[in-house]
Amino acid sequence: MKVIGLIGGMSWESSVEYYRIINEEVKRELGGLHSAKCLLYSVDFEEIERYQSKGDWKKAGEVLSEIALSLEKGGADFIVICTNTMHKVIDDIQLKINIPLLHIADATAAKIKERGISSVGLLGTKYTMEQDFYKSRLESNGINVIVPNDNEREIINKVIYDELCLGLIHQTSRDYYKKVIQGLIESGAEGIILGCTEIGLLIKPEDSDIPLFNTAYIHAHEAVNMSLKK
Repeated sequence: MKVIGLIGGMSWESSVEYYRIINEEVKRELGGLHSAKCLLYSVDFEEIERYQSKGDWKKAGEVLSEIALSLEKGGADFIVICTNTMHKVIDDIQLKINIPLLHIADATAAKIKERGISSVGLLGTKYTMEQDFYKSRLESNGINVIVPNDNEREIINKVIYDELCLGLIHQTSRDYYKKVIQGLIESGAEGIILGCTEIGLLIKPEDSDIPLFNTAYIHAHEAVNMSLKK
């Protein structure tokens, strides 16, 4: 079993889900008292969010690169960044370490293609929905990406940072997300990417008439696959 290096805390609410899913999946695969071999470095998200809001991605990348290096020195065989948005700096991180990074968009794209879906709606932080670092990764896998309109993106982002990252789940926000999902369906989406690892805390499969791709769940499962691969 390979050691999984987890960069978490962005937010810790979704990092808890990663830890739970990874250990449940290892137990399911191996049985008995087995659990995952992993190292978790949980950041102070206040610091990282401050760099995000200022657009200082270089500094954010430097911070996460040092963390990834510490996980490598601690014995991690590969790295999982437990958030979609910070994959914006994944290339900077990879330059600092000698072990692989498991990209969340690649794992998600593989699941989408398994379902034979070619057009998806993308929900996430405004950075993930608006910038190319994530969408282009999906598009390079032959997947068309549809995003909500400007006003919807602002509200979706506000719910993530002001509610979900604080562990707050409100029915009004769920209803709003469902309305946005319906709009994406009407625009041609055949599936919906929950492209922020916290959104899966709010939106469940029964909230959509088309397949949902929970990136935290997909990423965590792929981490187990890599850990147990011989």
